[in-house]
Amino acid sequence: MDVPKLLEAAFLLVPEHIATENDVTVADAWEYLTQDEWEVALGLLEELGDVQPLPLSFWEALATAAEQMRMEKSAAWCHWRCYETRNGIIRADLTLRPAAEARRQTSISGAGVLRPMWNIGNRTPTGEPAFNVAMLWVERTPFLKPGGRASVRLAPLDPQQWQHLEPGQVITMHEDRSVAGTAVVLEVQRHCGHAHGIESNDQ
Repeated sequence: MDVPKLLEAAFLLVPEHIATENDVTVADAWEYLTQDEWEVALGLLEELGDVQPLPLSFWEALATAAEQMRMEKSAAWCHWRCYETRNGIIRADLTLRPAAEARRQTSISGAGVLRPMWNIGNRTPTGEPAFNVAMLWVERTPFLKPGGRASVRLAPLDPQQWQHLEPGQVITMHEDRSVAGTAVVLEVQRHCGHAHGIESNDQ
């Protein structure tokens, strides 16, 4: 399917009445689509997709369109939202340890590339901490420097292991046995749409 048809398919899944904080509406996205401003239309549809939960097919159509336009960041984000639509949303306030105190000396990529381990309170049969892997997306910034702080989204490889998480819970990030960062859980939204904690429309 070509890009205009993919964007049109996504457009048809957005309720007409919703608007972003900047008063962007479905009509705005459609106007750019009819003018063949596909990249702008895609960006507006992404924003509208953050206003309220939309079907998996919406994000799949946007991801495919972004790939065909070679918009790597948008494609990665839309695939990330596909994951969250299937498995739920976990957001946290992450603070990395300073370079002087940690193994990592360089910034981490914000676009869902890193797959660190997390201590979320699970234990092995012998009582030792059991680490769980989750991909990391940093909101509003492409990189997070050592010592930096940002809101992040987590995509667990095994979501069932994270079912006990609650807002306010403190978890730690690990790239080896040492602590690489500390995070406070902000929001846990199960895939069924039941949410706890702070809502955010920021990417």
